[in-house]
Amino acid sequence: MILSGLRELQVHIRWMIRRDMAEVLQIERASFEFPWGEDDFIQCLRQRNCIGMVAEHDERIVGFMIYQLHRTRLHVMNFAVDPNCRRMAIGSQMVSKLASKLSPHRRSQILLEVRETNLDAQLFFRKEGFRAISVLRDFYEDTTEDAYLMQYRFQQPVETEAASPIARLAG
Repeated sequence: MILSGLRELQVHIRWMIRRDMAEVLQIERASFEFPWGEDDFIQCLRQRNCIGMVAEHDERIVGFMIYQLHRTRLHVMNFAVDPNCRRMAIGSQMVSKLASKLSPHRRSQILLEVRETNLDAQLFFRKEGFRAISVLRDFYEDTTEDAYLMQYRFQQPVETEAASPIARLAG
């Protein structure tokens, strides 16, 4: 199903459940040259600190993300949007969901690796506020390809002058 012509697709982001696996695997295979298999997903999700979430539209999964919770950061292990639904702000909504879990006192950053040949992902994450902070040489098991380690840092909401109690006292 191609949803062309849409600018932004509003999605519901929820916890991944076992029943979602077939659709998640379909998106995974359509998105990556070296896709995870079902065992890879299950092995990752069985870890106590690993979370899976899906983006759903009209009861159809259009994206997913797998991330690990660490003491000071979130680490994205896998992230994909159905190729037929890209450029509809689904990935942006998923990144916003992740960013909403950050705080200055606990987990203050999101980290992820992107293949050096995956320019689309590099540009997408850069647009979302991630920055490449290092190159990981020969990172992948399936190739000798390098990866960029990308980081998103928590940003404190900017207070407007009118909302500041000091501004009201001055004058």
